[in-house]
Amino acid sequence: MHLVIISDTHGKHESVTIPPCDVLIHCGDCTVDAGRADLRNFLLWLEKQPAPKKILVAGNHDWAFEKWNGLSRQMVNEIAPSAIYLEDSGIEIDGFKFWGSPVTPEFFNWAFNRKRGAEIKRHWDKIPNDTDVLITHGPPSDLLDVTYSGKRDGCQDLREAIERVKPKLHVFGHFHRSYGRAALSHVGDKITVLINASICDESYNPTRKPAEFNL
Repeated sequence: MHLVIISDTHGKHESVTIPPCDVLIHCGDCTVDAGRADLRNFLLWLEKQPAPKKILVAGNHDWAFEKWNGLSRQMVNEIAPSAIYLEDSGIEIDGFKFWGSPVTPEFFNWAFNRKRGAEIKRHWDKIPNDTDVLITHGPPSDLLDVTYSGKRDGCQDLREAIERVKPKLHVFGHFHRSYGRAALSHVGDKITVLINASICDESYNPTRKPAEFNL
């Protein structure tokens, strides 16, 4: 199964060229603090992309999914029927299990923010142990989590969840500066590949290419 992964397009999706793939994944921040009109524009674009299936999670800028959750889900179903929106939920495609969540650690009260510790851990505890591909908006601690200021600010509880679940692939964005790949080795020779797929750079220009991965 060939995956293409993008994140943090921030309304600039028209500048992104998506190669043909089996599943296109967007890890959140498809809009810029915007509402339903901008979400509709993104979904029209998403439906046209060369992938029979698409998976979307929201990001901290995607207020439409938090303020009008039911309506936003309906928009996905009607405007981009080849896409599925995941919010602490999963889907199985051709035998591979995907799980997605939009939550990130609290930061200036953005959408889907949760306090570090018990509050955010409740979300990560929902990730099934047999997950193959984990999709979150933000990174785990110490892995592709460097912020604009040079500080590492990933989620420790998410890191612990990854070490529990040991997915084949974990994809995210959120911190534009940390675009790229890393790997986390587990006991028993299992490896999780991690991809920060932020399309926009630190100046919010869509300068990066989509990431690709074969399951």
